[in-house]
Amino acid sequence: MLILIEISICLIAGLMMSRIAKLMNLPAVTAYLVAGLLLGPFCIGALGLSGIGVGFGSLEQVASLDIISQAALGFIAFTIGNEFRLEQLKQMGTKAIIIGILQAVITTVFVDVALLALHFIMPSVISVSSAITLGAIAAATAPAATLMVVRQYKADGPMTKLLLLVVAIDDAVGLVLFSASFGIAKVIESGEISLVTVILEPIIEIVLSIALGSLVGLALFGVEKFFHSRSKRLSISIAFVFLTIGLSMLEFEVGGIHFGFSLLLVCMMCGTLFCNVCDFSEELMGRIDGWTAPLFVLFFVLSGAELDLGILSNPLVLLIGAVYIVARSLGKYFGAYSSCAMTKCSKTIQKHLGITLLPQAGVALGMALTAQQLADGHVVRNVVLFSVLIYELVGPALTKRSLIAAGEIIPENKTSARTPNNPVKKIFHIGEQQK
Repeated sequence: MLILIEISICLIAGLMMSRIAKLMNLPAVTAYLVAGLLLGPFCIGALGLSGIGVGFGSLEQVASLDIISQAALGFIAFTIGNEFRLEQLKQMGTKAIIIGILQAVITTVFVDVALLALHFIMPSVISVSSAITLGAIAAATAPAATLMVVRQYKADGPMTKLLLLVVAIDDAVGLVLFSASFGIAKVIESGEISLVTVILEPIIEIVLSIALGSLVGLALFGVEKFFHSRSKRLSISIAFVFLTIGLSMLEFEVGGIHFGFSLLLVCMMCGTLFCNVCDFSEELMGRIDGWTAPLFVLFFVLSGAELDLGILSNPLVLLIGAVYIVARSLGKYFGAYSSCAMTKCSKTIQKHLGITLLPQAGVALGMALTAQQLADGHVVRNVVLFSVLIYELVGPALTKRSLIAAGEIIPENKTSARTPNNPVKKIFHIGEQQK
């Protein structure tokens, strides 16, 4: 009973807060996160009302609803897979891959250099192993916040299409960078070199994730053909995404080698393959988007409730966090700018794409959880928590501003929720109204 009350209060609080955010011209994502902060253990949750389902009394209580966040991330990745249609890839696939890889690597280098410099200046503040691990975590971008801003404001155009492709590629690259950097960090601490951990396991995880996602995507297409009503096709699609999420959580070990899957990669590959082989996938994806709207609100409210405000009392975390945030922001901006210039993107995209890559959340937190195995892994976790707090509250608004500056969002959202922000469709829509 209390879980249902908690979920309903999270939804209501997030949606009501979005009304206030609209008056301040802020994205709804920011409102959902603030609602979560207010319901969390450092605000309303501290009043002791969690026993009646109002607020969260502890971070553990928020974590008990983690399955909702996992489900939301799965649907987000599945939706992003829709952007990898062959016609899209033919237009900008090569550019997206180059930009996705280069900006992630450049960001990692920027953060590595900054934190290693901090280590040599103040050795007691942060270790070398934690510095290079944080550098790899910096590469990750939050696809959820980006996707929600694009959806809310019906953003459309060359930069939006490129952004969604880059964000998806970014997480795959981030996974490889983190696995390699974390493996090196463990070697530094233990003195034992393990090629299995540094090279083999990351490659196995990516290959297995792509293979599993492809198999489930093909299976979904095969089963969908048995149904013809829209509601049943929607239901079977949702069932298969849940199945994909569940399968991606499987882990096992064979001969000392760890085998696992990346939830984001598996679900993204499932969506990619399904959308490219199914001729009615576009209409179906639109229906899935409508079904998942409340799930995404819950995801961001719970993400806000998970933000640990207690870390703000630790000056060392604030110092390392400030260096991390500045270095990562510069890395994302200049990484995107230089790679866009290299691939001959327009000046507008060169100037604004990097800002839209700043949001950071779930993927980075997952990496930080793994990094706690290091001797001072708690420092890595707290720095990432601090950066997520800043990026998630500021990032969506910056993404919105950049998309407006690029001309791909109508200012102040002066468009119908039913009319895409597409120049051709807008002209047609206006013409129909005039008739």
